[in-house]
Amino acid sequence: MSVAVVTDSTAYLPDTDGLTVVPLHVVVGDRELPEVPGLPPDELARMLRDRRVPVTTSRPAPERFAEAYRRLLDGGATGVVSVHLSARLSGTVEAAQLAAAPFGDAVRVIDSRSAGMATGFAALAAAGCADLDEAAKAAQTSVERTTSLFYVDTLDFLRRGGRIGAASALVGTALSVKPILRVSDGAIVVRDKVRTAGRALARLADLTVDAAGDGDADLAVHHLAAPDRAAELLSRIAARLGPRLRERHVTEIGAVVGAHLGPGAICTVMHRR
Repeated sequence: MSVAVVTDSTAYLPDTDGLTVVPLHVVVGDRELPEVPGLPPDELARMLRDRRVPVTTSRPAPERFAEAYRRLLDGGATGVVSVHLSARLSGTVEAAQLAAAPFGDAVRVIDSRSAGMATGFAALAAAGCADLDEAAKAAQTSVERTTSLFYVDTLDFLRRGGRIGAASALVGTALSVKPILRVSDGAIVVRDKVRTAGRALARLADLTVDAAGDGDADLAVHHLAAPDRAAELLSRIAARLGPRLRERHVTEIGAVVGAHLGPGAICTVMHRR
């Protein structure tokens, strides 16, 4: 008997063993595909560059979450912690909450207030617990100890997807200003501004190291069609943090988040232990 953990496909975990993953969907023209396995990142990047076919995203139906919760509880789980991407970026948390309502206190829904491995680290924290209250608290603590930063080559994809938030004031200046963005309380805001992509990556490394604080930390680097950028960024951060950097992950962004960030996007998720 144990606590089960559910998350969604935007966690971009390198290993999902022991977790239940409910996929979001990517809509390509008139085709709707689950993110996993769905649309390969390289194909997504090509379609986004071509801009001939619209690419949008959609949340899972509440029924998908209800099916997962029922299966896990019927299978012997003492409770379920369900950890998902920010409610300010997607309706996924709302869908999970609707599905959880009939199960009462047996299912706890946690808003990671971010996406990518910010969601993933919270899900992993919950998975290490045997008690439901402890698992929900561990996930929430992880959320509060995680910082998500990212750089995009253009703000156009965020603008078209309606996810740009307070960064909208920079639209039209992207050729002269390269913003470093942060997910703050679930919304995308501008953290810093520089003049070139090279300086943006250097600044992203600086801010990520600062986010680690003085203790041990874990790092995830996400990218879309930018493996060299990801490798360079990880190398810079790891060299500066040394043995304090405990876990490190590099994964390519999936279709749902990638559709809103565009090719060349690079993200860091710093989790303070």
